[in-house]
Amino acid sequence: MDTKELIKRVREDKIKFISYQFTDINGVVKSLDGPVDRLEESIDNGIWFDGSSIEGFARIQESDMHLQVDPETYAMLPWSPDELKRARVLCDVLRPNGEAFEGDPRGRLKYNLKKLKEERGWTLNIGPEPEFFLFLRNGTESIHPVPYDIGSYFDFSANDQAVIVRTELMSVLKQMGLNVEVGHHEVALGQHEIDFRFDDALKTADNVLTFKSAIKAIAAKHGLIASFMPKPIFGTNGSGMHCHQSISKNGDNLFYDGNDPNHLSKIAYAYMAGQLSHAKALSAVVAPSVNSYKRLVPGYEAPVYIGWAQVNRSALIRIPMVSPGNKNGVRIELRFPDPSANPYLAFNAMLAAGLDGIDRGLDCPEPLNNVNVYELSEEERLAKGIEVLPGSLKEAVEIYLSDPLLQAALGPTLSEKFVDTRLAEWEAYRIHVSDWEVRRYLETI
Repeated sequence: MDTKELIKRVREDKIKFISYQFTDINGVVKSLDGPVDRLEESIDNGIWFDGSSIEGFARIQESDMHLQVDPETYAMLPWSPDELKRARVLCDVLRPNGEAFEGDPRGRLKYNLKKLKEERGWTLNIGPEPEFFLFLRNGTESIHPVPYDIGSYFDFSANDQAVIVRTELMSVLKQMGLNVEVGHHEVALGQHEIDFRFDDALKTADNVLTFKSAIKAIAAKHGLIASFMPKPIFGTNGSGMHCHQSISKNGDNLFYDGNDPNHLSKIAYAYMAGQLSHAKALSAVVAPSVNSYKRLVPGYEAPVYIGWAQVNRSALIRIPMVSPGNKNGVRIELRFPDPSANPYLAFNAMLAAGLDGIDRGLDCPEPLNNVNVYELSEEERLAKGIEVLPGSLKEAVEIYLSDPLLQAALGPTLSEKFVDTRLAEWEAYRIHVSDWEVRRYLETI
């Protein structure tokens, strides 16, 4: 979509205001709003803003930043009232001299995907499955979140309010340009999933932002809280963001090989081996919150053991079944990312790890198809060479700091700021006195 097409579309949609959006290093959407009559000028000249107050952006002495509109990302915001109808466009962040800002998460992914295309002719395709909870807003939600429904996996009730809300969510996402495939209730009370079709990694990362913003807006409209917190309730399943991945060239799926029992090519096996070899460091980027490691524990469907399988959902990477003859459907599913991740950083790191496996010709370990790793003793697990993910954000970041490949994938500016923010979160968590500690120790010590 060029500038003329964008202006025409805005007029047809009767848009009154434009939100110029980008993300900070944590994947939080930031926005500058302007009247629609300034759109053309904003496209031609960009939008100046103060980057010094954005997490991971410029220092005070170099705070002026510049937004460059990407017309392809236009989407109407269907929940805005007609008299104040709004739309959004995503933007690239530039320095005052017009150069790409190396601390822009979206810009970094864009750069690496362009490099992948120019050097190899390859396109990374990703299909995420972000799960989320719907909670009642009852005044105690920050202490005791109450699920909006009592359904469980794939439950259906025609008059269930959660179904009505989820159906509206799917309708809004389609209006915003997402190719929604299916929505359903997940395992835990109040937990849901809406899947949208895989696409190239940049478009998919943009879609994740759109998805989270729309879900939160529609939930708020119904007086609910939509949470993408990985583990909001103790003792039940948490929310993941399983990421289906494949690489294509000129429309052909390079992960497909009809002669292999799993229909996987050598490229696919090597890509998978690369992600397994970097899994511990990768966890810092794809599971980047303190709370992520409350989800990544045995017993709640979240994978913690480093391995792959076709039928074993406890494995870190799963090979989904596909219909016969569906070559483009062959893919691998990375199961330990969660929706607290910044999708631009996560996809960057996933790509780098996979390409490292291809470039080094790494071999995959034996699959875990017939092994229930949860039932193995530690000695049995170690004898089989099955390693485990980090047990905390602090451990994950320390391993990330020993992985120069993933640091290079993010680039020095993003990598440094990413580590700073993660360690700051860990320190805040470390010194906080929790309700659990008070209940356990106040009268017993």
